[in-house]
Amino acid sequence: MTFPTTVSHLLPIALLAVSNVFMTAAWYGHLKFPHAPLWTVVLIGWGLAFVEYCFAVPANRIGHVVYSAAELKTIQEVLTLLVFVGFSVVYLKEPLSWAHAAGFVLILAGATLIFWAGS
Repeated sequence: MTFPTTVSHLLPIALLAVSNVFMTAAWYGHLKFPHAPLWTVVLIGWGLAFVEYCFAVPANRIGHVVYSAAELKTIQEVLTLLVFVGFSVVYLKEPLSWAHAAGFVLILAGATLIFWAGS
Protein backbone atom coordinates (compact mmCIF):
# COMPACT_ATOMS: atom_id res chain seq x y z
CA MET A 1 0.00 0.00 0.00
CA THR A 2 1.47 3.37 -0.97
CA PHE A 3 0.45 6.82 0.15
CA PRO A 4 1.32 10.34 -1.00
CA THR A 5 4.50 11.63 0.65
CA THR A 6 2.78 13.91 3.16
CA VAL A 7 0.41 11.13 4.24
CA SER A 8 3.32 8.68 4.49
CA HIS A 9 5.07 11.05 6.89
CA LEU A 10 2.07 12.19 8.96
CA LEU A 11 -0.20 9.13 9.11
CA PRO A 12 2.25 7.04 11.16
CA ILE A 13 2.62 9.90 13.65
CA ALA A 14 -1.15 10.27 13.99
CA LEU A 15 -1.61 6.52 14.42
CA LEU A 16 1.17 6.37 17.00
CA ALA A 17 -0.41 9.27 18.89
CA VAL A 18 -3.74 7.42 19.08
CA SER A 19 -2.00 4.19 20.09
CA ASN A 20 -0.21 6.04 22.90
CA VAL A 21 -3.48 7.34 24.31
CA PHE A 22 -4.75 3.77 24.62
CA MET A 23 -1.50 2.42 26.02
CA THR A 24 -1.21 5.20 28.58
CA ALA A 25 -4.78 4.50 29.66
CA ALA A 26 -3.98 0.77 29.88
CA TRP A 27 -0.84 1.30 31.94
CA TYR A 28 -1.90 4.15 34.21
CA GLY A 29 -5.69 4.59 34.06
CA HIS A 30 -6.29 2.04 36.81
CA LEU A 31 -4.32 4.14 39.30
CA LYS A 32 -7.47 6.18 39.95
CA PHE A 33 -9.18 2.95 41.04
CA PRO A 34 -6.88 1.50 43.71
CA HIS A 35 -9.66 -0.62 45.21
CA ALA A 36 -10.61 -2.34 41.95
CA PRO A 37 -9.52 -5.97 41.88
CA LEU A 38 -6.19 -6.46 40.16
CA TRP A 39 -7.55 -9.12 37.81
CA THR A 40 -10.20 -6.64 36.62
CA VAL A 41 -7.73 -3.88 35.82
CA VAL A 42 -5.41 -6.38 34.11
CA LEU A 43 -8.21 -7.57 31.82
CA ILE A 44 -9.27 -4.01 31.05
CA GLY A 45 -5.62 -3.14 30.41
CA TRP A 46 -5.30 -6.06 27.98
CA GLY A 47 -8.37 -4.85 26.12
CA LEU A 48 -6.94 -1.35 25.85
CA ALA A 49 -3.57 -2.75 24.79
CA PHE A 50 -5.27 -4.70 21.99
CA VAL A 51 -6.76 -1.47 20.66
CA GLU A 52 -3.34 0.17 21.03
CA TYR A 53 -1.77 -2.56 18.89
CA CYS A 54 -4.46 -2.04 16.24
CA PHE A 55 -3.03 1.46 15.79
CA ALA A 56 0.67 0.87 16.53
CA VAL A 57 1.25 -2.02 14.14
CA PRO A 58 -0.16 -0.20 11.07
CA ALA A 59 1.68 2.96 12.14
CA ASN A 60 4.98 1.12 12.11
CA ARG A 61 4.20 -0.78 8.90
CA ILE A 62 3.21 2.40 7.05
CA GLY A 63 5.88 4.50 8.72
CA HIS A 64 8.76 2.16 7.90
CA VAL A 65 8.43 3.23 4.27
CA VAL A 66 9.69 6.71 5.16
CA TYR A 67 11.25 6.32 8.61
CA SER A 68 13.85 3.94 9.97
CA ALA A 69 12.86 1.68 12.85
CA ALA A 70 14.96 3.84 15.19
CA GLU A 71 13.16 6.97 14.01
CA LEU A 72 9.77 5.32 14.48
CA LYS A 73 10.73 4.28 18.00
CA THR A 74 11.93 7.81 18.72
CA ILE A 75 8.67 9.29 17.47
CA GLN A 76 6.78 6.81 19.63
CA GLU A 77 8.78 7.71 22.74
CA VAL A 78 8.32 11.46 22.26
CA LEU A 79 4.59 10.94 21.77
CA THR A 80 4.52 8.74 24.86
CA LEU A 81 5.99 11.56 26.92
CA LEU A 82 3.58 14.13 25.53
CA VAL A 83 0.55 11.91 26.09
CA PHE A 84 1.77 10.91 29.54
CA VAL A 85 2.29 14.51 30.65
CA GLY A 86 -1.25 15.41 29.63
CA PHE A 87 -2.68 12.25 31.18
CA SER A 88 -0.76 12.71 34.42
CA VAL A 89 -1.74 16.33 34.89
CA VAL A 90 -5.33 16.21 33.62
CA TYR A 91 -6.54 12.71 34.54
CA LEU A 92 -4.40 11.72 37.52
CA LYS A 93 -4.15 15.32 38.81
CA GLU A 94 -0.45 14.85 39.53
CA PRO A 95 1.71 17.93 39.07
CA LEU A 96 4.96 17.75 37.18
CA SER A 97 8.06 19.13 38.83
CA TRP A 98 10.91 21.07 37.31
CA ALA A 99 12.95 17.85 37.42
CA HIS A 100 10.33 16.05 35.31
CA ALA A 101 10.34 18.90 32.81
CA ALA A 102 14.15 18.99 32.67
CA GLY A 103 14.33 15.23 32.19
CA PHE A 104 11.77 15.35 29.39
CA VAL A 105 13.71 18.16 27.70
CA LEU A 106 16.84 15.99 27.79
CA ILE A 107 14.93 13.11 26.24
CA LEU A 108 13.65 15.46 23.53
CA ALA A 109 17.24 16.59 22.94
CA GLY A 110 18.19 12.95 22.40
CA ALA A 111 15.30 12.50 19.99
CA THR A 112 16.41 15.59 18.08
CA LEU A 113 19.91 14.15 17.83
CA ILE A 114 18.56 10.93 16.30
CA PHE A 115 16.77 12.80 13.53
CA TRP A 116 19.48 15.42 13.03
CA ALA A 117 22.32 12.87 12.85
CA GLY A 118 20.27 10.61 10.58
CA SER A 119 19.82 13.34 7.96
